[in-house]
Amino acid sequence: MPSDPLPLLDDRAHLRADCSRCAGLCCVAPAFAASADFAIDKPAGTACVHLAGDFRCGIHAELRERGFPGCTVFDCFGAGQHITQTTSGGRSWRESPVLARQQFAVLPVVRQLHEALWYLAEVLALPDAAPLHAEAATHRRVIEELTGCGADELAALDVGAHRAPVGELLGRVSRLVRGRGAPDRRGADLMGRDLRRTALRDADLRGAYLIGVDLRGVDLGSADLLGADLRAADVRGADLSRCLFLTRPQVTAARGDVGTRLPAVLERPPHWR
Repeated sequence: MPSDPLPLLDDRAHLRADCSRCAGLCCVAPAFAASADFAIDKPAGTACVHLAGDFRCGIHAELRERGFPGCTVFDCFGAGQHITQTTSGGRSWRESPVLARQQFAVLPVVRQLHEALWYLAEVLALPDAAPLHAEAATHRRVIEELTGCGADELAALDVGAHRAPVGELLGRVSRLVRGRGAPDRRGADLMGRDLRRTALRDADLRGAYLIGVDLRGVDLGSADLLGADLRAADVRGADLSRCLFLTRPQVTAARGDVGTRLPAVLERPPHWR
């Protein structure tokens, strides 16, 4: 049986968003269109109307009620504070148009690198993945070095070339941890289905469309949820505690409750209560 997840590693703390050390980059750099996720249109590079002078969101406690659930789902994996404090030496986009363009350009790059580091940290925390720990540690060292590059180098970086070998490694980790004979539902379109009686324990659900599915009370075991779309998925009472590669955006997009079991590294979303 796969081992229970380990507590949060100390070296994963910097991969958690710390808005107090960021300059509200996620509220300025990306564009969003009025939809079920965002109540207004906002062009890229333009500050959201709710961004305050101290770089805090003026409606943070009411984002869902005010029509901005998309904001609650977004996670920069610590890229915002890294760019503000390390790449830019504590300066903010408000200081100059040139600095603003640099920070906005590197935000998606550093976010992808940090996301890869998050997954690699998970691999290194899995005892059952021990045969692949050395390889994971090597990838982590390379990507950590990349995050220390200057803004121009980061903006020109081919992120895909560095994420591809990490993704391949995660696939091998998944097969090793889940074992042989587990259901393969990669990329499956399961939207809106009642999956409570479907064999999904330890399944490969990478990239699966699980929008609005019913997983109430289901024990997914060590199912691989890398990239699975869990928007509005009903996971009340479900056991996701040993699932592989589950992230905060996926959890926040789902519908859970106090009975939902999550990996130790993930906090229960406030709206679940």
